[in-house]
Amino acid sequence: MGQFERHLSWWVMGCILIGILLGKSAPTFFQWIGELKLAAVNLPLAVLIWLMIIPMLIKVDFSAMREVFGHAKGIAVTLVINWLVKPFTMALLAWIFIRHLFSPLLPAAQIDSYIAGLILLAAAPCTAMVFVWSHLCEGEPRFTLSQVALNDTIMLFAFAPIVALLLGLSSLSVPWQTLWVSVLLYIVVPVIISQCLRRWLLAQGAQAFASAQKTIQPFSMAALLLTLILLFAFQGEQVLKQPMIIALLAVPILIQVYFNALLAYWLNKQIKVAHCVAGPSALIGASNFFELAVATAIALFGFNSGAALATVVGVLIEVPVMLTIVTLVNRSKHWYESE
Repeated sequence: MGQFERHLSWWVMGCILIGILLGKSAPTFFQWIGELKLAAVNLPLAVLIWLMIIPMLIKVDFSAMREVFGHAKGIAVTLVINWLVKPFTMALLAWIFIRHLFSPLLPAAQIDSYIAGLILLAAAPCTAMVFVWSHLCEGEPRFTLSQVALNDTIMLFAFAPIVALLLGLSSLSVPWQTLWVSVLLYIVVPVIISQCLRRWLLAQGAQAFASAQKTIQPFSMAALLLTLILLFAFQGEQVLKQPMIIALLAVPILIQVYFNALLAYWLNKQIKVAHCVAGPSALIGASNFFELAVATAIALFGFNSGAALATVVGVLIEVPVMLTIVTLVNRSKHWYESE
């Protein structure tokens, strides 16, 4: 992991401050940016999201799904955690903490939106950063690659229905048309573009492919940081009025991440999966595709929504939290293999 990714949380905090300051000093300019739309899609946001997601998806080799049957047990555990446990536990935690325990401390008008943002954050498993986490815990690379490829394929079909179901269960309106447009713009189109680029780059040779990845990767992070600046240019006033909002939103996210990681790790141990598979399984089960969550939250609810803010909190804590899970997996290897 490069120095930039290692210190991502600090960069995010810097963007929060810059966005708030810019929003306070030039509110008219950012309102103008927010109104640059085509068919309800914000054009600057769409460009930034593509720059965020496409470099990540270029790393994914969908042909690696042929390796799935070689790691069937680990794959099964991760699929259960990603698609049957994580989104639903997050909806439950959001209901407990945001709807009830923390509701007196939060703006009443944004509570539904915060819940929606947390659901979006948990509804899609991480695509790119898990390669880093897997490497740090000496994970089996073929398992990680096949699991990510399989998750991305499932996400094409399952993301919208799961989000709609959980929003409905949480008594939130389900904007189906906007939801499907988001899936088309931020999942289907980037997958097609990224795989076409991947094939073209691989045709130039392995060295050219590796060089291209290094060249385009900074665009992804830069786009993420610019998106955060835009987001907090709109959110700044609300954050300044109630600075504890970010800390309160972090509570269900932290609980959900650690719960899913430990559950996946324990389940793999019970069915005697090798540690080199159990480690990345736990990490894939815990991490989130926060780029997609941010994009969808803004598309559904707008830049200045509580949903967008909730997804950004996930970005803020992603790296330090996942590094603690990597440390836990590495230090517990002796316990895991004790039987």
